[in-house]
Amino acid sequence: TFPGIIWNFFLFLRNICLFFMSSFSFTWSLKFPSDLEELQELADFLQYYNKEHHAYVILLFCSAYLYKQTFAIPGSSFLNILAGALFGPWIGLLLCSTLTSVGATFCYGLSNIFGKNFVTYYFPDKVTMLQRKVEENRHSLFFFLLFLRLLPMTPNWFLNLASPVLNIHVTQFFFSVLIGLIPYNFICVQTGSVLSQISSLENILSWSNLFKMLAIAMMALIPGALIKKFSQKHLNLNKSEQKSHLLNGRKCN
Repeated sequence: TFPGIIWNFFLFLRNICLFFMSSFSFTWSLKFPSDLEELQELADFLQYYNKEHHAYVILLFCSAYLYKQTFAIPGSSFLNILAGALFGPWIGLLLCSTLTSVGATFCYGLSNIFGKNFVTYYFPDKVTMLQRKVEENRHSLFFFLLFLRLLPMTPNWFLNLASPVLNIHVTQFFFSVLIGLIPYNFICVQTGSVLSQISSLENILSWSNLFKMLAIAMMALIPGALIKKFSQKHLNLNKSEQKSHLLNGRKCN
């Protein structure tokens, strides 16, 4: 059954994490980074280990990422940056985009089975507001979901938990996450790739890195401009709501 599959998947993630924790415990205590300093230390350690045990590092990274996404633990932006530093911009982007959508879908499944009452009990106002907007934009639901991912009025982890309550089909949910978070994943992964190449102030001020940072900044602006133009024509959103979406530039995964 589907609940059994979810439970077995949780046990698999737990066993993988325990295995790697025990493997690394003699030299390092692994934990999720909570700031840039811890992220840099973890990246340096895993880059060294990645040279001889590439497959193990990928498996560890994928397990940790799915764990955070499945159980709606904020902070995946640090893992996106870490992916860019470890695997490069394109492989990192492919990994993060895939893991984000798969992990979010597992979170959707858990919420659908166990979490509907929890979400409606603790977040009644947010659920009511989202339900109203979903019904108003049912004719363009997929684009509305993209709008929420690109210019969120609520954190992504909450959208993952609330989507089953809003009667959003899992297929639309999966592809809205996959496509809608590509720009955000791209920005984080590219940032990690650039930062991994910086070892001094001179490297920061090089023309190559300055151009890359400018390109990343442009990528952050283009999707928002496009989705704003589309929303004005096709989605039932008033101007004050669109303005609040645009002002809320930070994402919480």
